Amino acid sequence: MSEKNGKPAAKPDVETLRAGIKQTRAELGETVQALAAKADVKARAREQVEQAKERVRAQAAEATSKVRGAAGRVRSAAGQTAAHVAEEAREIRETEPVDGDVTVAGRRLPVGLMIAGVAAVVGIILVVRSRRR
Repeated sequence: MSEKNGKPAAKPDVETLRAGIKQTRAELGETVQALAAKADVKARAREQVEQAKERVRAQAAEATSKVRGAAGRVRSAAGQTAAHVAEEAREIRETEPVDGDVTVAGRRLPVGLMIAGVAAVVGIILVVRSRRR
């Protein structure tokens, strides 16, 4: 009975009940899907693996850019050093032979120039190796 006038409450019509049932079913379906997703361990593991892969890819891209930047700086420094050594070699060539000079085919080669050349080759090898990784 209704509290206001003592008469029984009006019965809801069929369409209202069907709409309520339809809404309840939809909500129940969403809840079941959410629970199934939580219970699907394989899918959750796959998702975590994909997230880990993305993190690793991002870290690899960042490391690659850092290595490329460092390689550029090394290349620039090696070029400057080679230019400096070449200038010193020209100056030495103009003077008398020094005990440390090595002659090849009648030409004097300063030891410093040879060391700088070897250092430049080693630097280039390191840069190429770091790019391959």
